[in-house]
Amino acid sequence: MIKTAVARRYAQALFELLEQSNIEATRAALNGLGAAVKDSASLRHVVASPAFGVDEKIAVLGELGSRLGCPPIGKTFLAQLVKKNRVGFLPEIAEAFARLVDQAKGTQPVTVSSAAALSSAEQDRIKTRLRDTLKREVDVTFQVDASHLAGVQIHIGSAVVDSTVRGRLRAMQSLLTKE
Repeated sequence: MIKTAVARRYAQALFELLEQSNIEATRAALNGLGAAVKDSASLRHVVASPAFGVDEKIAVLGELGSRLGCPPIGKTFLAQLVKKNRVGFLPEIAEAFARLVDQAKGTQPVTVSSAAALSSAEQDRIKTRLRDTLKREVDVTFQVDASHLAGVQIHIGSAVVDSTVRGRLRAMQSLLTKE
């Protein structure tokens, strides 16, 4: 809970500082940096270890930010995260920042996963139905997960609509084991 509250505050501060033209570049850079911190044990070691000085940590994150197209104010923000010892919150800050950007644009992020790849016609049909149902623009990400067996699973924020065979089997198992 504390981690998400801190992440929201930092994301909000950065969002308010940025000019409109830099928002998408910063979003992409933060997503890349958040993924790098989450996935790379060596990067986590560098930013968490007291063996590396603040200037070295800032240089590492600044270089990564440059490679990801981060604007200058984003690099200043990263330096501030290092100075305040909040780099470990970077994945959560990236998620909170992405939510703020989507909210400002009036877009709802949606993830649709299916057992097999969907054709472009099916993807367009799903996007249209979601847009009509939610009554707002949607940013749909399609994924393939063979463990679903068949059907689709739709994630809209914290809500999940599961019409997969695997989901239905779990629901039946739950129902049968209750009695």
